[in-house]
Amino acid sequence: MDRIRLEDFDYSVPAELFALKRKKHGPVTYRRFETAAEAIRYAVEHLSRSLLDGTTIETGAERLDGRTIQQLYGGDRYPLKRTATR
Repeated sequence: MDRIRLEDFDYSVPAELFALKRKKHGPVTYRRFETAAEAIRYAVEHLSRSLLDGTTIETGAERLDGRTIQQLYGGDRYPLKRTATR
């Protein structure tokens, strides 16, 4: 997977979130969002830390892992109000 250029990331594109529990054959959580910014906020603010580690967000052109999701949420360009303190 290519590295995401955080400064070029488009927060306005539609996104799909996949959260996989780490337990063997655990269920997958799937949600669609109108924007990547909303998917990122949901992942950081509503998923547990362990579940976030197994989460990916797909925007069509890019696939974000848990670490990248946190970086984008904490970045200066993040367009939505933050409520998480992580």
